Amino acid sequence: MAVYEVGKYRNVVLVGHGGSGKTSLAEAMLHKAGVTNRLGSTADKTSILDVTDEAKEKGGSTDSAVCYLTHKGHHVNIVDTPGTTAFCGPAIGALAAADTAVVVVSGASGIEVNTRKMFERAKKYGVGLAIVVTKIDAPNVNLEELVDNLREVFGSACVTLTLPTDGGKGVIDCLANEKGSAAFSDVGEAHTAVLEAIVGADDALMEKYLGGEVSKEEVIAVAPRAVAAQTFVPIFFVNSRAEVGIAELLDAIVNFFPSPLVAKRRSLHEEGKDTPIDPTAADFVGQVFKVSSDPKTGIKYIGVRALEGRLTHDMNIKTVHDRKGFRPGQIQRLLGTEHKELEAGVSGDLFFLAKLDLRVGDTVFTNKGGSIDLPSIPAPMFPLALESKSRGDEDKIAQAIRRYTEEDPCLRLERTGAGEMVLRGIDDTHVRAILTKLKHYFKLEVLTKTPRIPYRETIAGRADNIEYTHKKQTGGSGQYAKIIINVLPAQRGEGYEFVDKIFGGAIDQQYRPSVDKGVRAQMAEGVIAGYPVVDVKVELIDGKTHPVDSKDIAFQIAGRQAFKDGFAKARPILLEPIVNLEVTVPTDKVGDIQGDIASRRGRPVGQDVLPGGLAVIKAQIPLGEVMDYNSRLSSITGGQGSFTIEESHYEPVPGHVQQQVIEQHKKEVEAARE
Repeated sequence: MAVYEVGKYRNVVLVGHGGSGKTSLAEAMLHKAGVTNRLGSTADKTSILDVTDEAKEKGGSTDSAVCYLTHKGHHVNIVDTPGTTAFCGPAIGALAAADTAVVVVSGASGIEVNTRKMFERAKKYGVGLAIVVTKIDAPNVNLEELVDNLREVFGSACVTLTLPTDGGKGVIDCLANEKGSAAFSDVGEAHTAVLEAIVGADDALMEKYLGGEVSKEEVIAVAPRAVAAQTFVPIFFVNSRAEVGIAELLDAIVNFFPSPLVAKRRSLHEEGKDTPIDPTAADFVGQVFKVSSDPKTGIKYIGVRALEGRLTHDMNIKTVHDRKGFRPGQIQRLLGTEHKELEAGVSGDLFFLAKLDLRVGDTVFTNKGGSIDLPSIPAPMFPLALESKSRGDEDKIAQAIRRYTEEDPCLRLERTGAGEMVLRGIDDTHVRAILTKLKHYFKLEVLTKTPRIPYRETIAGRADNIEYTHKKQTGGSGQYAKIIINVLPAQRGEGYEFVDKIFGGAIDQQYRPSVDKGVRAQMAEGVIAGYPVVDVKVELIDGKTHPVDSKDIAFQIAGRQAFKDGFAKARPILLEPIVNLEVTVPTDKVGDIQGDIASRRGRPVGQDVLPGGLAVIKAQIPLGEVMDYNSRLSSITGGQGSFTIEESHYEPVPGHVQQQVIEQHKKEVEAARE
C-alpha cells in the first residue's frame, strides 16, 4: 500500500458514551469514502469493526478498532473506541494515536457520563477537539437545547460548523454559507461565529478580518491551528444510517482537522530532559497505542503511531527496556479482519506489527531514547481475588490474564502478600468481562471472592533504646547478636529509612546491613495485623558482636525481633486506602446517595449538576466501604447510576475498625497453626 507525506495524514479517535453511534459513524464514513460496498451496521451484526463474536453479539465492543480511508488526496486513520467507563483503558490508549478527538454525542440521549469524561481526558491530553451529534432524526429530539448544553458543559469554543435542515434530512455548511435555512439557529450568525473562532488563532488574520473581509481559503488555512489549540471546537450533525452530514464531515476532517505537522507535539522524556519530537526528522520514533490478539489465530498485533522518521521491516528498533533491539517484521494496516502490507511505517501514520512483546504506551525508536507520556490513566481500584476451579490451572490463568493486561492499561494482575491472586480493574463489569473471555477463549474457569483490603501498618509514636539479644547454642558454632535500636515515625509517604548511628566497633560493619535486612523482612510481613509496614525510621544505636558465634542470620533475626518489640511500643496504627468516588445519578436520587455515602464513612467534596437531569456527587471514602458499591448503587437508582473510583491516599482507620482487623488476623494465624 502507498504511504503519504506527513502533512497528508489525519488521525481521528472517536470517543463518547456507549450507544452514542461511534461505530455507526465510522461505518458511514468508510462507506461514503468507498472503502466498503455496503453500509455496515451494529444492529444487524454486519459492522466490519466488530471483529469478535462478543462485539457482534452485544452490539458494542470492549476494545478499540482501527480503520482507514482516503479522501481528496488525504489518508484518514480512524480509531473507534469502547463507550463504557469500564473499558476506558483502550479508549485512553487510543488518544495517543490521535491528533483530533471526535466526541460523539447522541442527539436522542444527550451528554452522558462517558461523554464528559472522555472530552475532559482529550482536552487535558492536548489533542484537537470536535463534536459530532448523531441520530439527528430521532423522534422528539431537541437539538437546539443540546447545543446549549454542549456549550454550557464544554465551553464557548464549541461552535456549529454544520446545522441540520429539513427535519434532519440534510445539513448546511455554516462556513461556506452566510445565509440559508436550518432546523434551528441562524445560519448567518453561525457563519460569523465560525469565522471569529478560527481567525482568533492567527493575529494577522484577525487584524485583517477586523479591518474588512477574509477569504474562505485564508480561513481554512488557519482552521487546523485553531482546532489544535482547542480554541475552536466544531460541532457537526449527522444521521449515520442515512449518511446525512457524512460528506461534510469528511471534508472538514481534511480541511479543518490538524495534520501531524500542526497537531499536539509529543516529547521524549529521558533523565529529566524533554526533547520535542519533530514529525519531519529522519530517526524513527513511535508509540504503541493498541495491543490486541486475533481471536482465531492468537497472533498478537501491536498498533503503533509513527511520530517521527520512517520504519522498514529490516530495521532494528529498541525500547527503553530492550536496548539490544529487534526487527519489526511485516508492517501492516488493519481494516477489520483485513490485513494489507505497507512498504514502510512513516511519520504521521498508524500501522501494526505482529508477534512482538510490547505494551500500550511503550515507545519504540531506532537511534533515540526515552519515553512518551500516555494520557492520564485511572488506577484500577476494583479487585477480585481469583482461585482456580481446577487444580493446577493457576499458572495458565495468570498467563492468560497477563495477555489482557498487555492490551488494557487499566487492568492489573498481582500476587498479594497474603498469597492471593488479585485482578484489579475499573469496576465489577470490567473485571468480570475479562473472566468471561478467560472462559470463552481459554476454557479456564475461576472462583472469585472479595480480596483482603490492602491496609498498611505504621506508627504514631516512637520507641527508644529497644534492646534485643539473639542467642542460640546447640553444640559447635552458635548464633549471637545483640542490638539496640530506636523506632521512629516518618512523614506520610516518606517510606522506610535505616540509619546507622553506631560509632566505633560495637557491631562489626559487616553485620549492620543484616539488621536492616531483618527489619525489612519483618516490615513486609507486618506486625499487628499482617499488612506491610510503611513510613518508619529505624536507628541502629548500639549492640554487641561475638567473635565466634555472630553471623549474618543472627543479626537478621535480632533486627526482626527488635523491630517487632519497638513497633508494638510506638503506638501502632492501621492505615486504610481512601479513594476518590464520583457517582453520576438522576437528580432525584441525590439525597439517597449522599445518605448512603455518609453511612459508609464517606466525606463529600463536591457536587455538579449536569444537563439532562443528572448530578455528579464527589466524595472521598475508604476502599473497604465500596467493595460492594456496584450492586448497592444499582439497587438505589434502578440501574440508572454509574460510578468511578480512583486511588487517593491512606488514612488511619477508626479504633474499632483497627481492633476488628487485628482480631481477624489473630484468628487466621491460629487457624493456620491448627
